[in-house]
Amino acid sequence: MPISFLKTKDLIPQSILRIGCAVMIFTLLQQSCLAQGQDQLVNVFRSADLPPVMRFLDGTPVETQEHWQRRREEIARLWCETYIGHFPEETPDLLEVHVASETQRRDGVIVRDVRLEFDTANQTACHLRILLPPIGTKRSDQALPLLLTQPRNYQLAWGEAAVKRGYVVCYYPGVDYNHREQDFPGFENTWKQFKDACPNATWSSSLAIQSWIAGRALDYLLSDRFDRDIHPEQVGIIGHSRYGKQSLYAAAFDSRIKAVVSRSAGSPAAAGYRFTGRDTFMETVMDAPTEWALPSLKTYFGREHELPVESNGLLALIAPRACMLHTAYNDGSDPTFAVERTYLSAKRAYQFLGHTDKLALVYREGNHNPITEEHIAVNLDWFDWNFGRGNIDRSRFSEKLLHRFDWKAWRKQQSNDAMTSPDSESSLSDRVQWMLGEAPAWAKESGSSHPLTILKEEDYGVALWSRDRWKPKGVVRMPVSFGANVHGNLAFPKQHDKPLPVVIWLHPFNYSHGSNEGYGVEGTSIYYRLAQAGYAVLSFDQIGFGDRLLEGASFYDEYPRWSKLGRMVFDVRCAVDFVRGGHGIAEGAMPDMNSDNITLLGYSLGGMLALHAAALDERQLQVATFCGWTPMRSDDDSQLTGGIRRWWEWHGLLPKLGLFHEREKEIPYDFVDLLKSISDRPCLVYSATNDRQVTPSDVVAAVNEAKMRAGGILQFHHVQDVNRFQSDQHKILLEWLARIR
Repeated sequence: MPISFLKTKDLIPQSILRIGCAVMIFTLLQQSCLAQGQDQLVNVFRSADLPPVMRFLDGTPVETQEHWQRRREEIARLWCETYIGHFPEETPDLLEVHVASETQRRDGVIVRDVRLEFDTANQTACHLRILLPPIGTKRSDQALPLLLTQPRNYQLAWGEAAVKRGYVVCYYPGVDYNHREQDFPGFENTWKQFKDACPNATWSSSLAIQSWIAGRALDYLLSDRFDRDIHPEQVGIIGHSRYGKQSLYAAAFDSRIKAVVSRSAGSPAAAGYRFTGRDTFMETVMDAPTEWALPSLKTYFGREHELPVESNGLLALIAPRACMLHTAYNDGSDPTFAVERTYLSAKRAYQFLGHTDKLALVYREGNHNPITEEHIAVNLDWFDWNFGRGNIDRSRFSEKLLHRFDWKAWRKQQSNDAMTSPDSESSLSDRVQWMLGEAPAWAKESGSSHPLTILKEEDYGVALWSRDRWKPKGVVRMPVSFGANVHGNLAFPKQHDKPLPVVIWLHPFNYSHGSNEGYGVEGTSIYYRLAQAGYAVLSFDQIGFGDRLLEGASFYDEYPRWSKLGRMVFDVRCAVDFVRGGHGIAEGAMPDMNSDNITLLGYSLGGMLALHAAALDERQLQVATFCGWTPMRSDDDSQLTGGIRRWWEWHGLLPKLGLFHEREKEIPYDFVDLLKSISDRPCLVYSATNDRQVTPSDVVAAVNEAKMRAGGILQFHHVQDVNRFQSDQHKILLEWLARIR
């Protein structure tokens, strides 16, 4: 452990210290593996993007069917080693089948409860509930389709709708460890019994064991012991959330399952951990319950870019069988950007196998829940289409992507003059404005000229739990609207005896919820914590995030000469206008605010935005950035960050940066220039030594250069930690705000 770290430990919040120690321990473990020659990762796998499914771990491309079979085996092995542990080497035989009960409902559906006993040391048993369509109890001449699902209360409707379509439905014991279903007693504990009964397995994931139990149900349902013929090419499985994970596991490791619908499965199933870090407020490796994954998975916290296999690999295991990802625009577990990266990467395996039509990504409006009749219909239609039942057209599941940015097509729309950057003698403002693009005429007018409305809670796409779950007493959160009809919230203490200093909260890459936090909240969210401490906090969703997600999808169709970051900077300026001059509306009475004490607080994307907005605003705005940037001129493709490609292509924030791809040194300005331009204002920069989104040494060099001009007014925290913005970082922020207040 470095001596300098030990000497400064008393100055570092304890949870940061714990994270720092953990990071170093993980690093030592990794170095040990390297020394033993166990780490085969090449740079193409140790990267910001998802590991390629069509390359072996040593980097060799997959070019033949024989290659693919070996690569598939490699992915399966890596998945087990990384996430769930290994399944039993041998599957126990089915010994006995006991029909515990059988009844026929008024609608003719037969409900049968069955007990299966297997050849294990204790003859481990599992129970199934089977719904049979009303065609009699004798074997039919026509083989029937089969749908498997877990009997969680909100999933029973799938089974009821499927049996009406003529499916045999099987509810197998896949209920999660902390869920209880009164009508399915003990289903949540069956996995534990099989875990103990198979000592030669190294599995520790309840979801994986339950997916394996689905296979044991198939052992019975596809055998002569079952009194209906199940069509072997018409076996499907469906699940929502954690059960969506489980369903993907089942399909990936049991080829008898020919179609799967995974709804809002989150990480690591539908959304890769590389794109659901703390800077997205989504599900990280630290958030996976101990029952779901190997303990070693948590060692990848902060170094998710070193995971040898990700969600795209799981989907590739299912290829060329049918797989639908069904996710919501504002899903708190399934961020659209991460899901699309997974889908597009896994699609390469389907393309190689000649079945791109068998993989689908279907969006729905709203949040993680509920499951509606419309959702049920599109889910079951996917099975019907794949099984050749009815007259379902493939266009029902057509590809509609939200985040694909075609840079080449964008470039063709631009004039050569517009693509010529200002020379180095031009002002910083001119250089930055050129990069941000040409704003439309209406954006050059006063923001107050736009019609404004208040968005009611029932109109929000974002889950309400993210708004009020952590709300402390004595805090108001009031809907407001400003600028070009941007909707936000103003949080402030109910009781205050003097004008409140203002913080404008600029959120990270939280595509699902925008300014509202999700996973990783410690105690309360940042806007409530600041309000509780005596600040008025204005928060709103940036273009392309949260309630404005779809605005981002069509942005360049409407504004090909502007940029998303340019629109974000415009919205920040309008937010300041609202705070300083009341250019907007509020649902209630505005608190008394100190318009001369405004801080732009940005985390991740928000930090990048805060520096741009402050540099272009002549008003004396204070700035606090947390894990917000890395110098662009040194952020080339050789870096593990993903390089500037993240900004001009992946997220489509600054298209003109694409002009400098592979000649990054020529970028007209960098973050050090932005820092220097606000050197007369209080500024806090927080950077983590183990932030995989930045090059730490470059950040340090840039801050040190800017400090020479700032004369001590720039405060820099360079902490042994990973990229995150939680209670310890909040504490650092509050202490800094108190000093400049």
